Amino acid sequence: MNFLNNANLDNNLLNQIRYQLESVEIHNPKLARILCKIIPSNCPFERTVTLFGRTLFHIPPLCKLNPFYEQVVGLRFKCLIYLVDQCGDDARKYC
Repeated sequence: MNFLNNANLDNNLLNQIRYQLESVEIHNPKLARILCKIIPSNCPFERTVTLFGRTLFHIPPLCKLNPFYEQVVGLRFKCLIYLVDQCGDDARKYC
């Protein structure tokens, strides 16, 4: 029974953090630019390891294992929209 209470508490904490990330509003161009630079546009963990031209193994993208992946990607998208619509920036420099 204690395990279920801990799991429920963990789930509530994760949901609260997700909600906080989703509710962030972007009104500062400097912050938006920083977030666009530090949040990658694609999953940085995917790798193909080769040696002497032969593929040894492939590490699949692990971003989907991050419980906040959708919220972080959404935050980056909000920043890009703000920079393009409100500041007139070119979104290609953040891709």
